[in-house]
Amino acid sequence: MAAAAPTVTFADVREAAARLDGIAHRTPVLTSRTLNSLVGAEVFIKAENFQRIGAFKFRGAYNAAAQLPPDQLAKGIAAYSSGNHAQAVALAARELGTTAVILMPEDAPRSKREATAGYGAEVVTYDRYTQDRTALGHALAEDRGLALIPPYDHPHVIAGQGTAALELLEETGPLDALLVPVGGGGLIAGSATAATALHPGIRVIGVEPEAGNDTKRSLEAGTRVTVPVPRTIADGQALDTPGAITFPLNQRLVDAIALVSDAEIVTAMRFAFERLKIVLEPSGATPLAALLAGRVGDPPRRIGVIASGGNIGVDRFTALTGRPDRG
Repeated sequence: MAAAAPTVTFADVREAAARLDGIAHRTPVLTSRTLNSLVGAEVFIKAENFQRIGAFKFRGAYNAAAQLPPDQLAKGIAAYSSGNHAQAVALAARELGTTAVILMPEDAPRSKREATAGYGAEVVTYDRYTQDRTALGHALAEDRGLALIPPYDHPHVIAGQGTAALELLEETGPLDALLVPVGGGGLIAGSATAATALHPGIRVIGVEPEAGNDTKRSLEAGTRVTVPVPRTIADGQALDTPGAITFPLNQRLVDAIALVSDAEIVTAMRFAFERLKIVLEPSGATPLAALLAGRVGDPPRRIGVIASGGNIGVDRFTALTGRPDRG
């Protein structure tokens, strides 16, 4: 009989928040009358693009790394990631006085590869379309004697990510719905753990790119489904199957999954830039895209949105959205 997947509790999220206090940024919550008018609801955006390394991933990476035994921490950390978790682990390692080796896809955005190396990590590349990053990552960590911190499928990572929703709800009070991007499922699993503990009636809605609908299909099937590796501008959500630990949590806590097209993601990125005055990477813009495109049905009265990150270079941003007007 297979062992039950580890779970994550609200107490774990609270403990992660205490561990991150003074280390991670308490990111701002943004509002916009224009956005409220467009969607017919009061919207509160948790701007994780202002988090350290430019995305929510630092929360989980640091929470996991900080709990390693001292002797293992001294040997170093390994991770595999398309970019944001890579940077997060690299910075967490530096903060904790150790080293990091990061496995990244060859086609990861150059800005993310350079930032990861800039935090002091060694970067090793692979082909995401022909090679298994999980197997490669485990082999790399074992060969070098490093502690492997996966990007989402780890209880300490999930608990750390949940602190974003915890902070949001501490600031806004009760919300009717919470929209969260879904890749491997760590952010939404942690966020749903916190949100449903604080406000049991809240609806938790995940958002995936249409090309990477593995979580939606898995929830509908009642078991983890694998899809072809997605080709989408939302590189942080280009996963082919939900996590073994995140999926049971999301089965229990997530109410629905909305899908958005790449074109709708670009529209949201442009809206965020022009109206909210913030830069979002494609994965960070998917919940806003779902709202703007009407993908969540009749919107509830008060909605929280986790804008998960803003790590995108100026060249790629302008290539996707068109060069901003020069007034």
